Amino acid sequence: MSSHREAPEISKDPVADNTDVYAFVSPDKSDTVTLIANFLPFQNPYGGPNFYEFGDDVLYEIHVSNNGTAAADITYQFRFHTTIRNKKTFLYNTGPIASLSDQTWNRPQSYTVTRVEHGRSQTLGRNLSVPPVNIGPRSTPNYTSLASQAVHSLGSGGRVFAGQRADGFFVDLGSIFDLGTLRPFEMAHLIPSAAAPGVNGLQGLNVHSIALQVPITDLVRNGRKPTDVMDPKSVIGVWATASRQQSHLLDDLLGSIWHGSYKQVSRLGNPLFNEVIVPMAEKDQWNRRQPHDDRKYAPYVIKPELAGLLPVLYPGVFPKLAAYTKPRADLAAILLTGIPKGVVPGFQNYTGTTQADMLRLNVAVPPASSPNPLGLVAGDAAGFPNGRRVFDDVVTVELRAIAGLTIPLVDPTFTPDGATSAIKDGTSNTNSDYLATFPYLGTPAGGYQTKPGIPAAS
Repeated sequence: MSSHREAPEISKDPVADNTDVYAFVSPDKSDTVTLIANFLPFQNPYGGPNFYEFGDDVLYEIHVSNNGTAAADITYQFRFHTTIRNKKTFLYNTGPIASLSDQTWNRPQSYTVTRVEHGRSQTLGRNLSVPPVNIGPRSTPNYTSLASQAVHSLGSGGRVFAGQRADGFFVDLGSIFDLGTLRPFEMAHLIPSAAAPGVNGLQGLNVHSIALQVPITDLVRNGRKPTDVMDPKSVIGVWATASRQQSHLLDDLLGSIWHGSYKQVSRLGNPLFNEVIVPMAEKDQWNRRQPHDDRKYAPYVIKPELAGLLPVLYPGVFPKLAAYTKPRADLAAILLTGIPKGVVPGFQNYTGTTQADMLRLNVAVPPASSPNPLGLVAGDAAGFPNGRRVFDDVVTVELRAIAGLTIPLVDPTFTPDGATSAIKDGTSNTNSDYLATFPYLGTPAGGYQTKPGIPAAS
């Protein structure tokens, strides 16, 4: 979660595993949109000497659909290359790294950014530097400076960053996967215990981020910045993928060799879609499919398994949800088509009738002056599920939506259970603070500075 180990096969291939996707109008540069795709989940900061890095053998992509078909109209591709400067040492660095060109850094990475629109490719940047991971105060004494050096201009107001960041997602993994326990409410669980604060299972862990900031006019269908929230051309769909070549050979002399055309092995749009909605037997297939084929998964959206489990796991807490038998049209709108006009006053992020899992962002909605991490359900139309900002509390939003909070939007006859507006996992971001400027995700935890946790007795 959000998509850190969501499917059996991709959990064995973390370098190609999407963890989170974000899309939002940049709060400090409102004529641009920021797109972020994270990979490589659950990074221990002290994981050397072979520290985490992007895969040279993986094609990373961020896709944008702007014409209502849920097919990629614009794709940004990222290809990485790793250099070994000193082949006679086992060390990642042989001294302090003060700049991205320091020869003491033994394993630097660089990358190329390519924009593809309707089959036409344009290289936006070559040999762009990736910062090292945050090793510690002796090896990376000024990590903020190193990360700043890795923010590259792409022209026309665009910027890009690729490198390690603090994981911005927060969730009580240990509790939720223990039979759906929510610590603040576990006294009401089928197997009860005393209520407790939530525990962020991602605290102190890092990810690798690809962050892209581009003018809004580069992403919308007519190249003009929309000003009318109700204009269909103001909405874009966003998702990210990772692909590998079809065959993999291990050769005694040449090492690891990949052959053939690229095939998608991972994708992510809305947080928790594959994690919570798609059955385990179909998760790997979902990762290989394109969003415009997602009507296959609509039955799991309009009758989500978790909505049926909540009344069982929390007896007597959700009687109205248990009695509701209609298809969940609210979830279908939020997750598969976007919210059409007339559902939320003065708002829409509808992309058409094609059912597809994408983040849907209405770029005509300006950044909020007082953002609410609960986003649209709390009256903040600049937040999830209108795109997703790095600080949005998507776990709480989706828990409450599945529990029935959003049903009245499409079925005024339904009144949610009293507990619905209070349900949460009790966590918040306890990693590095978010940044106010690009790339917005916080400074990654350092290896030396991190103290491993102590496993609790069963």
